[in-house]
Amino acid sequence: MSAVLTCTGLAKRYGERQAVDGVGFEIAPGEAYGLLGPNGAGKTTTISMLCGLLDRDAGDVVVAGRPLDGSDPGVKRAIGYVPQDIALYPELTGQENLAFFGRLYGLSGGKLRQRVAAGLELAGLTDRGADRVDGFSGGMKRRLNIAAGLLHEPRLLVLDEPTVGVDPQSRNAILDSVAALREGGTAVLYTSHYMEEVERLCDRVGIIDEGRLIAEGTRRELVDQVGQADRVELTTDGDAEALAAACRSLEGVSDAQVVSGGVRLVALRGRSLLPALVSAADRAGAPLSSIDVAEPDLESVFLHLTGKALRD
Repeated sequence: MSAVLTCTGLAKRYGERQAVDGVGFEIAPGEAYGLLGPNGAGKTTTISMLCGLLDRDAGDVVVAGRPLDGSDPGVKRAIGYVPQDIALYPELTGQENLAFFGRLYGLSGGKLRQRVAAGLELAGLTDRGADRVDGFSGGMKRRLNIAAGLLHEPRLLVLDEPTVGVDPQSRNAILDSVAALREGGTAVLYTSHYMEEVERLCDRVGIIDEGRLIAEGTRRELVDQVGQADRVELTTDGDAEALAAACRSLEGVSDAQVVSGGVRLVALRGRSLLPALVSAADRAGAPLSSIDVAEPDLESVFLHLTGKALRD
């Protein structure tokens, strides 16, 4: 299946500073791609070039099979961009805001009314559509902001920090909406400072630092790239010393320590070792009452690759 977005060799310089240097990735239909990086890493510049809001010094962008090079103005209609800053008119109602942006996308008549109604439903604001936006909570504004970016039914949805400053209930509503869009075939490019959101939503992740894409893959692939090991906790009422010794002999186990109630292991791809661990426990006369595998998360991978926390 052809990618909805393909970008290659993106570059942008501001004076002496190379803000983006050779960034490239692609997003398939129904795929959510998370773009992570510390502040100042080049995420916003990359997004701006992908959406045609900023001229690029080098590189190519293809959206829905059409080059974003100025020769085809209609290609931007395949993109829905939801910026980090709220882009709504506070003195207008929710319905009036969506109608205004819908007209900018060329919608009119029955089609416009249908898309406005669908947008209000997506945002969970059908009963508040006639109310002015300046009376909305932060979460309501965020949800309406996303609905505005979807009025023209884009093939690619670009979300830049869509849950900043919202309450947990609104955040869950936004994440559920994005997941439903992805399942419906929309390609999603997602940036966030909340690592748990990216882990929950995104099929693949690209990590950008100092303008370069330094790693890309699924969460598991990224963990394997940097050699991060799993932590495995074995609980037993048997001989923990014998169990630890038996586990140390297994390929993939780099450490086995006796702890209260059992043994703690450090191992690569811990889940694949489960049958061998059960057999080792039986041989050691220490049958297991529980096994818990804690895999490394994206936060640890990100810190390893960039030397910075995501919010730095």
